[in-house]
Amino acid sequence: QVQLVESGGGLVQPGGSLRLSCAASGFTLDYYAIGWFRQAPGKEREGVSCISSSDGSTYYADSVKGRFTISRDNAKNTVYLQMNSLKPEDTAVYYCATCSGRYWGQGTQVTVSS
Repeated sequence: QVQLVESGGGLVQPGGSLRLSCAASGFTLDYYAIGWFRQAPGKEREGVSCISSSDGSTYYADSVKGRFTISRDNAKNTVYLQMNSLKPEDTAVYYCATCSGRYWGQGTQVTVSS
C-alpha cells in the first residue's frame, strides 16, 4: 500500500521555524521527484518546492525562496522541508506528494500567528 505520511506541522510565531517530514512507504522514493504543496483557506493548491530523483536539483516557489529548503534521505525513504523566517501568509495545509501528482499525503497544518 502506497503511503506518504507528513509530520512536523504546528503553530509557530512569525519569524519562527518548522521542519516538515514526509515518510514514504509502499514504494521507493529514489525513483520519484518529490515535493511539497500547500493550500491556504480559500485559495488554490500551489507548489512550494520539488527535488529531483536524479541529481537532487530543486525548485522553489518565488514566495519561499531563501527561506525554505527541501532535502531528501533516500535511505530513510523520507523528504524534508525546512521552513525558516515563517510569515503569516505561509499558513496552510502542507502536502507531500510526488511532483507528478501521482501520490499524495494527507497533509499537515502549519499556522503562523502571534
